[in-house]
Amino acid sequence: MLEAQGISIAIHRLDGTRKTEVVLCQRILCKKFHLIQADLTGFTMRRRSIDARKKNDIHLTYTVRFNLAGGSHAEAALLKRVSPKRGRITLKLVDEKEPQFPTNLGIALPKRPCVIGAGCAGLFCALTLAEAGLSPLLIERGDDAARRTESVETFNETGTLNPESNIQFGLGGAGTFSDGKLNTGTKNPLHRLILQTFVEAGAPKDILYNAKPHIGSDILPAVVTHLAERIEDAGGTVLFNTKLLDIELTQNRSLCGVSVRRGNGHKETIHTSHTILACGHSARDVFSLLAEKGVILERKTFAMGVRIEHLQSTIDRAQYGPEAGNPVLGAAPYKLVAHPKEGRSAFSFCMCPGGSVVAASSEMGGVCTNGQSLAARSGTNANSGLLVNVFPDDLVGNDPLAAIELQRSCERKAYELGGGAYRAPAQLVGDFLAAKPSSGPGSVKPTYPRGVAWGEIDGCLPSYITDTLRLAIPLLGHRLHRFDEYDAVLTAPETRSSSPVRVVRTKEGQSANTSGLWPCGEGAGYAGGIMSAATDGIRIAQRLIDTLAH
Repeated sequence: MLEAQGISIAIHRLDGTRKTEVVLCQRILCKKFHLIQADLTGFTMRRRSIDARKKNDIHLTYTVRFNLAGGSHAEAALLKRVSPKRGRITLKLVDEKEPQFPTNLGIALPKRPCVIGAGCAGLFCALTLAEAGLSPLLIERGDDAARRTESVETFNETGTLNPESNIQFGLGGAGTFSDGKLNTGTKNPLHRLILQTFVEAGAPKDILYNAKPHIGSDILPAVVTHLAERIEDAGGTVLFNTKLLDIELTQNRSLCGVSVRRGNGHKETIHTSHTILACGHSARDVFSLLAEKGVILERKTFAMGVRIEHLQSTIDRAQYGPEAGNPVLGAAPYKLVAHPKEGRSAFSFCMCPGGSVVAASSEMGGVCTNGQSLAARSGTNANSGLLVNVFPDDLVGNDPLAAIELQRSCERKAYELGGGAYRAPAQLVGDFLAAKPSSGPGSVKPTYPRGVAWGEIDGCLPSYITDTLRLAIPLLGHRLHRFDEYDAVLTAPETRSSSPVRVVRTKEGQSANTSGLWPCGEGAGYAGGIMSAATDGIRIAQRLIDTLAH
């Protein structure tokens, strides 16, 4: 199989259909490498990205794979006959093999392995174990996707919070009610397997080739439902409304069971020798339990800040110039960082084009925000986290859970500033920079569903965060035109961007001092986002499989 990288097509030649993209890519390849269209078979798109560095000359860039009709001999002969690099296009031979889930190992375990948490790490871990024939129990404190969606909608409409099933907890984890972004800063062969698995579960096929793939919060509930069904079809069991209460250890600190409470209040102990802990970054009670049990934990750097909203049309013009609004391009994203001369850096996080700010609370009396987009990304506003790092040395004492208390304190202060009912504090960027309270919105209307309380946001965040944001926002305005416009809205706080705790594990993947406990995913401190969490889930499952096989 051949792969061609660097095929560039001007946007004015595209009509938004995949058929046109394929035809144009094939024509360019035939012209550059002296082929005819009949030579090309098995043509697939592997990557599509937008090159908007020149606003008046925007191109889409493609990587494609294909076979030649004459087979591998014809492909090798082509590379000998012509230069593999023609202009910006590079042609090379590639291996057609793709990563796969393990096949049934035929291992009969006396005790089923448990996976705690049905977020992306837990789902892909349980799926890997199930495909290997190990019949995992996937234990999730929250609801299935349908009931979870009802709980989220009820909270948005009435302010009645279900602490066990909400934006953070339930099938799919925190990623279900986010943009469903699947881009990652690392390259791993497992990424293709993960994307293909999402597509098989109902995600749009374009995630297989878009450089910045996303699924959308309106599609993700059905996707994760299909993943859970696949786990059960492969021999696993998914238990909803089942909360981890305790872990049982032997005298030599080997895990021998987990205690849980079902939705009907019934408590039981599940005897197991292996438990994968994929509980997510908001399962604060689990971290407290681990500390009580003597499991080694450590602080890690995390970030807090605000959600910033602009009109999506403002971002489109800043990113795409005269092509803003072109349906081929869609809603423009951004990724920004500022390094003020004094103090810390600030950076955008989980930017949601055409999206909305969501109420991400999971504890009574606390407000926190996040962002989401639907599949179409057609909302009026763009939003992003605007965050500042919090380092372990910022925290007093040696308690590994100190950062959780900082998060909780910020969320409770925000609840008070909002006047209760889970309203969020909000302030216009211009007023924030001038250190004066806001009395209402301008051209940008906040989308936080529980409503906002206008005023000042400083009271719910540490001063080193708000001071950094005041230095950074004008710098970001130089990077992205009108980012610092007066009417942009800041909604506070964003506290759950990543886990502030790491459950220390060995190179083999088990807890550093508790045999049979396998920390996994974002909550354990080993991932940040859907793709890295899913990758870690597969990785830890494979390490458990290797341990059992030997």
